[in-house]
Amino acid sequence: MRYRTFGRTGWQVSEIGYGMWGMGGWTGSDDAQSLESLQRAVDLGCNFFDTAYVYGNGRSENLLGELVRNNPDKRIYTATKVPPKNMQYPTLPEYTLEECYPAEHIEEFTHESLANAGLADFDLLQLHTWNDDWADDNRWSNMLDSLKRQGLIRASGISMNRWEPWNGVKAVRSGKIDSVQVIYNIFDQNPEDDLFPACQEMNVAVIARVPFDEGTLTGTITKETTFPPDDWRARYFSPENLIRSVDRAEELKPLIPEGSSMPDMALRFILGNPVVSTIIPGMRKVANVENNIAASDRGPLSPQLQEELRGHRWVRKPAPWSD
Repeated sequence: MRYRTFGRTGWQVSEIGYGMWGMGGWTGSDDAQSLESLQRAVDLGCNFFDTAYVYGNGRSENLLGELVRNNPDKRIYTATKVPPKNMQYPTLPEYTLEECYPAEHIEEFTHESLANAGLADFDLLQLHTWNDDWADDNRWSNMLDSLKRQGLIRASGISMNRWEPWNGVKAVRSGKIDSVQVIYNIFDQNPEDDLFPACQEMNVAVIARVPFDEGTLTGTITKETTFPPDDWRARYFSPENLIRSVDRAEELKPLIPEGSSMPDMALRFILGNPVVSTIIPGMRKVANVENNIAASDRGPLSPQLQEELRGHRWVRKPAPWSD
């Protein structure tokens, strides 16, 4: 495992982190299997774990706390997210700060998440949705600063809406946040345009989420794939999105290097961008953990392949099914 500096915090975090949504909120999750996978990740050098209150309404946070307690001799960086007060995802332009993140709501859910995890503090607290219209309002940032002074969090950040990487640049340039979490993968390269340069200028950490485009960049989803009705992916992979995504993924298969795989190529493409601090693939099985972490060990793709993959950029706009 290789490590990168997490923006201005100075933390040395693993290039491959751990996204904990699947084990909290997707169908088929098993806590014993999840804890086994989490522990395997720690054993292989992973030290950055990202969760949120809404991932099972505290279930995933509970697993993170247990992992920390099971590894008292390891430095594990813990990150969680405060849900918007109106519980609407994503934040729409008409939602006000008061509807989503009034100061008392941020404080209340920080304490609730700490109780879920059984921890005294979190390394990183993020607002789970964002609208850059709020950047100049000091109420949310004053509360985050207060939580830092109280020793309840060490750093703060925002998690950005799907396919809106421009909707966070103002927050980055405000100097009020330490990190951004944004979708970035072979298809979704838009953050490179404006967001990444701003993060580089302000020394703000970048957490790359959805490295496999919710599964299409694993190469295992087909046009016949279905999900249980209560699984979020059943809505995301509407026929409109599923067919186009699978077709685009098929175009990538001839580019996979010998001895590699689609997921390995997808992760190493992201690692080819030095602005990225860590990637947080979702992993529920030990085999997934071992394969994903190995991408860091293999190092970057060849410059030729890195450049060829840039040609597969896919510019998309949010749709009702993509929430």
